[in-house]
Amino acid sequence: MEKFVIQGGVPLSGTFTPAGNKNGALPILAATLLTDDEVVLRNVPRISDVQSQIELLADLGAKADWIGDNDVAIRADGVTKTDLDRSLSERIRASFLLAGPLLARYGRALMPPPGGDVIGRRRLDPHLDAFKALGATIEQDRDILLTAPRGLTACDFLMDEPSVMATENALMAAALTPGSTIIRNAASEPHVQDLARMLVKMGAQIDGIGSNVMTVHGVDRLHGCEHRIGPDHIEIGSFMALAGVTGGELLIKDTYPEDLRMVRLIFARIGLETEMRGNDMFVPGNQKLVITNDAGGYQPKVEDGPWPAFPADLTSIALALATQSEGSVIIHEKMFENRLFFTDKLQLMGAAITICDPHRALVVGPRRLRGERVESPDIRAGMAMLIAALAAQGTTEIGNIRQIDRGYERIDERLRALGARIERVEDGDRIHAH
Repeated sequence: MEKFVIQGGVPLSGTFTPAGNKNGALPILAATLLTDDEVVLRNVPRISDVQSQIELLADLGAKADWIGDNDVAIRADGVTKTDLDRSLSERIRASFLLAGPLLARYGRALMPPPGGDVIGRRRLDPHLDAFKALGATIEQDRDILLTAPRGLTACDFLMDEPSVMATENALMAAALTPGSTIIRNAASEPHVQDLARMLVKMGAQIDGIGSNVMTVHGVDRLHGCEHRIGPDHIEIGSFMALAGVTGGELLIKDTYPEDLRMVRLIFARIGLETEMRGNDMFVPGNQKLVITNDAGGYQPKVEDGPWPAFPADLTSIALALATQSEGSVIIHEKMFENRLFFTDKLQLMGAAITICDPHRALVVGPRRLRGERVESPDIRAGMAMLIAALAAQGTTEIGNIRQIDRGYERIDERLRALGARIERVEDGDRIHAH
């Protein structure tokens, strides 16, 4: 087991290029099952979740080769089975994204329970409702068996919640189902849009990309393509906060400005100002972070929701940023009931956070943080702890960092390039604070 050892209090400054979107790469990898042709994917983040998804594809019989540092070529003409490997599936939530492509192309998928972050209950019902609407039969015990021996049929259906992964599963299944399928109350996050753009390159026609009603004009055969995965807006938000709490000046290169409008708006409310320079984002240094109250002096609130609302994956990051901002703010995590349960780690470091209920926390700042020994329960909580550690005085040790590695590529190397004092060490090693 490895851990990070961090000496805080150093401004993070320099130029940073975000990795490819983790939540875009995982469904896009799954979509390579929809064709016999080779698919070349570029800007793929080299993180453990991506590696697990590639191992799942290889176990089914697909050939996957890294042809560059962040480029992978996949050919699924040799798929020999439609039963997912249980141990591989339990590593990542995104294993369930293989259901749609397998069902559409082979008429069958046996899906063990998926893994992923323990941030509260995450329903599979929207996926199953989509497959049922497309004509699949579902048998559910511990595993879920999906069958469509005569193929899927185009349909018009309404999702009971705008689930990102269920929308992606429905898009992939519908792309290889001849006819027009209408998906209503669809998710429209940047990574959903990226998948839809790739499916268009593969031969499907999709109307309404970026909206909550998408019409997929499916075909009976899709072809190969080359696709570059878009920049990760969650990673960009994480590095904006890192610069903010440490007082650093940061230039973030090659962003999609449209994907960052809400993130910039909410972070400005917490006190962090940014400016766009073409497709690059500039975070000025030495900002005095001050939370803006609502009109009339009322308590401000940061709440997440389906796109284009503030992303759930950034609520932990916003909370860490708020600990260093003057004033108070309620962080309202509507989507997952366990996501705020890491805040005791920040309280241990000196943050003033009151948990109101499983979904809401009141943060009062700024508070001087001190280094402590903490553990990371999930990807985004791990990043929130990194943000706190880099702002803190003294040495922080973060354990269970494989959670952070699941979502952030070579995070320690990239932070060191910006001036951070961070080391990756074996958990048994003794550390002497400088």
